[in-house]
Amino acid sequence: MDTEAFTIRSDSKKVKQLDKLASQMDRSRNYLVNQAIDQLLEIHAWQIERTKEGIKAADEGRFASDTEMERIFNKYEDS
Repeated sequence: MDTEAFTIRSDSKKVKQLDKLASQMDRSRNYLVNQAIDQLLEIHAWQIERTKEGIKAADEGRFASDTEMERIFNKYEDS
């Protein structure tokens, strides 16, 4: 896999926290940042796909029935 360097700016507190975590995990700052980027990309790709699926379902007229919605609301009402 090809790699490419780039620079970011962050406040000193975050950098110190990152370095502390990297030390505790016996990993490099670079490793942790790459893990965070991977997770961010994965989460956003998942969200975009689910949103597209929801829009497609709505365009096709597929909605939850009133009964289904009531069941869901009731499930969390006592929480």
